[in-house]
Amino acid sequence: MTPHIRRPLGILAVLVGILAYALFAVWLFEPVSTLHPLLQLPIWAVLGVAWVFPLKPVMIWIETGRWRP
Repeated sequence: MTPHIRRPLGILAVLVGILAYALFAVWLFEPVSTLHPLLQLPIWAVLGVAWVFPLKPVMIWIETGRWRP
């Protein structure tokens, strides 16, 4: 097997994507924190899982070399 540059590039892209997503969540902290706790819970739960969806194609590309499974 020959090493591929796609794996380090993909990992870098995932890390940059997670960093950008975390900065977005921090930016949302102040307006969301003023809401009632029962309203905050679903917002933070969705934000805690939603980062996977935009980065899923990158993860597939790292493993297969294609953007779709």
